[in-house]
Amino acid sequence: MTVRAVLKCHRRGEVLEAIELLASELVTNAYLHTKGPASLRMTALSDGRVRVGVWDSHPYIPAPFAKPPGDRVPPAGVDREGGRGLYLVQEYADWWGGWPLEGGRLGRGGGKLLWFEVGGDGASAM
Repeated sequence: MTVRAVLKCHRRGEVLEAIELLASELVTNAYLHTKGPASLRMTALSDGRVRVGVWDSHPYIPAPFAKPPGDRVPPAGVDREGGRGLYLVQEYADWWGGWPLEGGRLGRGGGKLLWFEVGGDGASAM
């Protein structure tokens, strides 16, 4: 709900659905696969792109974030209940990446930061 409210407030409806979907996938993965805290941050870039970063306490950086944008994941099988989120990132984001964070960086005590960018049409920045 917060992602939708921020993007609507800043008149970024053209990227709302993609960002809401992808942010939800990354936050859900952080919740399911880590035991520590997590956070989400959205940043408007000067050329109209929106960057979304999700930090969590686990150091593992999954594909497709390990070697963007060449690192690809195959689509999940139709009989699988999960495994589609990271595939969606590579299909709907314009750019993505991941950074391992050592203890003390960003004041969060380690883990990783996964990010993606959407947009770039020159719309006004947030």
